Amino acid sequence: MTASTQNLQNVQSTHHAQKKILVVSAHPEPRSLNASLTSFAVEHLRTAGHEVRVSDLYAMKWKATLDADDFPDHIADRRLTVMSASERATLAGRLAPDIAQEQEKVRWSDAVVLQFPMWWFSAPAILKGWIDRVFTSGFGYGPAVPPPYSEGALAGRRALVSVTLGARESAFSERGIHGRLADVLHPLQHGLFWFTGMAPLEPFAVYGSNDLPEERFAAAREEFARRLDGLFTDEPVPYRSLVGGDYGRDMRLLPGVEAPGTGGLDLHVRPRVRPGR
Repeated sequence: MTASTQNLQNVQSTHHAQKKILVVSAHPEPRSLNASLTSFAVEHLRTAGHEVRVSDLYAMKWKATLDADDFPDHIADRRLTVMSASERATLAGRLAPDIAQEQEKVRWSDAVVLQFPMWWFSAPAILKGWIDRVFTSGFGYGPAVPPPYSEGALAGRRALVSVTLGARESAFSERGIHGRLADVLHPLQHGLFWFTGMAPLEPFAVYGSNDLPEERFAAAREEFARRLDGLFTDEPVPYRSLVGGDYGRDMRLLPGVEAPGTGGLDLHVRPRVRPGR
């Protein structure tokens, strides 16, 4: 094989591996740790040959509150029923322009990365508002799209939460006072990503982020790079599918499906198969 042939194959292989990634960032300070992690992720992914778009919600001055203005055809003196109004506007292509633009980014993407600080055990209000407004009925869920908690409306996409937390890791553990991070992030991981069909990866977390010395920041960047490199190869959280035979018609887990001793939110995660078994 000649050198030119090998180079051509390398280029073709790299091109074949190219993916489209949407990074959604939510922090008001452009010099913050979250802004640094956003910039690092964008540069790392682009260097790897991927195409990246960024929604910096504070820089965009994103409108966080869902209201009737999101649906231009809504008649002012009628009661606003959000699910039906959003579905009509979505299917008719009559959403507010900022929502339509963000939905186009999500449709375009092969993966979505959410970068944010944990505030009061949740995402900042501006990010919650992005979710409320962008994931309309008819786009992320609803009778006009595949069923939730399965190969749903946005199936085929990966999703990664990258979150900074002021507390130490031990506080977000099984016996930690804040509870397990997996449980705290369940509304995003299971209630947003998996509900709409996206495959969520284990979250990337930077603990003790209020005072992060340079050596720990360097270590965090190194680990973040590894997680970004595995965005399309790491095993997603194996949530159970609504249509996979684990749930009854009442959407309750069937008796005896879970492994002995399993409880809480772990009931909705399939046991992981260990290598060699």
